Amino acid sequence: MKPLLVLLSVFLLSAAINKIFRGNDELAFSGKMAMSVMLLFTASAHFAFNDGMAMMLPEFVPYKPQVVYLTGIIEIVAAIGLFIPAFSILTAWLLIAFFIIILPANVYAAIKHIDYQKATFNGSGLNYLWFRVPLQMLFIAWVYLSAIKNWH
Repeated sequence: MKPLLVLLSVFLLSAAINKIFRGNDELAFSGKMAMSVMLLFTASAHFAFNDGMAMMLPEFVPYKPQVVYLTGIIEIVAAIGLFIPAFSILTAWLLIAFFIIILPANVYAAIKHIDYQKATFNGSGLNYLWFRVPLQMLFIAWVYLSAIKNWH
């Protein structure tokens, strides 16, 4: 829920600032700004809650803490890459792939009732997926519309 709130609030703030100070509706810029800030926000969890996030990975995944750190770094690089013109579209496509690749970890975490912030098995369980799966689809559409399609 927090990533969604970050995404929407940064988008609205950025769009309002663009309208007031620049006199335009650069929604693609505001969309990329919101996604970048959200990625930086979620990346911070990879470092702050590494133990709990490592629990989200299935048993067969080796080096779980390192994988969690790596995915946090990927999110930081993607947040920056969305604003480098030569890499923006490639970053967007890779970010869409990333969102698809990490979805099974969220499904696994829901099945196992993982609370990644507390590193326990007392999470909300499968009900979480009713929110998480549509949220992941929103993230994918958001990246596509703001960084690839450049909505106006």
